[in-house]
Amino acid sequence: MKGTRFFQTIQVKLIIIYVLLILIAMQLIGIYFIRTMENSFINNFTDSLNNQVELLSNFVQNYLEPSNDDTGLNEEDLHSFVENLSTLSGSQIQVISADAIVMSSSNQPDKVGQKITQPAEIIRSINGIQVPLWDVKDSSNIRKKAIAKPVKNDDNKVIGAIYIVASTEELFKTINNIKQIFIAGTIIALVLTIMLSIVLSNTITHPIKMITKKAKALAEGKYNQEVVIRSSDEIGQLGYAFNHMVQRLKDALYSNEEEKNKIASILLNMSDGVIATDDKGKVIVINLRAEQMLDIHEEDVIGREIAEILGTSKEEIGRYVLGEQNSVLIELPRQDEAESLQVKVTFTPIQRRGRGVTGTIIVLQDVTEQEKLNQSRREFVANVSHELRTPLTTIKSYLEALEDGALNEANLAKRFVGVTRNEADRMIRLVSDLLHLSRYDSNQMVVMKKETEIKQMLEDVVDRFSFQLKQRNIKLILSMDQSIHTIMIDPDKLDQVLDNLISNAIKYTADEGEIEINCRRKGQDWIEISVQDNGLGIPKKDIHRIFERFYRVDKARSRNMGGTGLGLSIAKEIINAHGGEITLESELHKGTKVTFIIPTFHLEGEQQ
Repeated sequence: MKGTRFFQTIQVKLIIIYVLLILIAMQLIGIYFIRTMENSFINNFTDSLNNQVELLSNFVQNYLEPSNDDTGLNEEDLHSFVENLSTLSGSQIQVISADAIVMSSSNQPDKVGQKITQPAEIIRSINGIQVPLWDVKDSSNIRKKAIAKPVKNDDNKVIGAIYIVASTEELFKTINNIKQIFIAGTIIALVLTIMLSIVLSNTITHPIKMITKKAKALAEGKYNQEVVIRSSDEIGQLGYAFNHMVQRLKDALYSNEEEKNKIASILLNMSDGVIATDDKGKVIVINLRAEQMLDIHEEDVIGREIAEILGTSKEEIGRYVLGEQNSVLIELPRQDEAESLQVKVTFTPIQRRGRGVTGTIIVLQDVTEQEKLNQSRREFVANVSHELRTPLTTIKSYLEALEDGALNEANLAKRFVGVTRNEADRMIRLVSDLLHLSRYDSNQMVVMKKETEIKQMLEDVVDRFSFQLKQRNIKLILSMDQSIHTIMIDPDKLDQVLDNLISNAIKYTADEGEIEINCRRKGQDWIEISVQDNGLGIPKKDIHRIFERFYRVDKARSRNMGGTGLGLSIAKEIINAHGGEITLESELHKGTKVTFIIPTFHLEGEQQ
């Protein structure tokens, strides 16, 4: 903001107001005083002339019309009186007879005895007409006042006239001097008024200037501002209100900053992505999780259209924001990863009273794992249904065949009963495996660890499969680290894992193949056991799903070999329950290696 002009400041305005008030007051007083003084001086001057005329009229009456006694005035007395009166009053006096002859003159003695014809006011006075004062000017342009008065005898007959001319220069000079004194006093008063108004206005404007300075600093973000209050008048109240406003503003800013930090912390730590847009659909806020989901950076997305970021049209966004269906499932590809991200996008409009929709809040929820889980559940239900329906269908078919007459044929009946028994056993194994998995899922399976001779356990497992190995002429090699003796495990459950791994290895290894069991120490507190064959192997695309329930690489062949598709899932759960980890490596037509590691120590919280 530009600086205030000098003549627009409150201080100058106050000074001008003070000066104008004093000037107007002095002018009004001066006009009234000068007019009154002039009138007073002129009235006094007029009264003085009238008094002189009256006095002289009474004095010369006896001279102009002497009585029968000897009290009349002689000519010398008249001249002496006129001269003395003229000297005292400073006026010019003439005594004129009824026939207009000058009887005495104070300033023009040579006119005595002469007849006067001018001025006309004298002639009018001799004729008995009362003439008021009139203004005259002599040859020197000196202002004067003249008066002519008829002199009457006791019978009210005009016997002469008195003519007096008095200068008014001294009168007007005195009036002018008084005017000059008044003007000088007015100027001095104005100067003093200006000086005093500067001081007084500064007492008003200085606090206002300080408040203005503090307000500008406050507007620039400097919130530690406080006005010093020196009085309790309106300016003091303004300062108090300013300080109160600053304190409320600081409280509001601190509260706003706290809320902002809370919101920022919430947005930063949310597991869901959040995006806010303005009324035009342009992004104004995005949190870190949304950046990760969309694989973008904040500086690259602020100000861009949300439709462009989500890869959809504005019309679809508008339908989601204002329509009944406010969510949609979209797929976001991820770099360097085969699987895409499944994201549920929810749109919520921001409503403001009187303005309608002023923005949108978009919540991104990563439902990839949930979708996987739902898919797994669907597949699990389908697989269980399929696995149970196949043996049940077989059993029903053979039972119907037996019922239709095959029971009477001994050899055929025996074979049908054997198939039925095998299918029933397969169903029992399937249900048993499902029960095992259910217990693990519900944390009902208890691992009963105890000290176990690992070498003896492995040899027992090999002995159990020796007949099958001999039948198919498969060579089994047991490699044992001699430093390993007893470890803390649940032998029954670990036997189940080894049985499953060796059984799978035998199933998928060709006759005269080779299986190797290796047991070695891994670090100080872990042992590693691996089962490796040189059989069919597993395609690379199936390895990451091999531990899923009911997942089979070759479903038909696995089912024909009697597998339930749950063995590796159960093995993984047992190894995890021991605090270990199981992995699988395989190459198609070259063999498979399954490795698991378990701790040799007793984990806290496990039952023995």
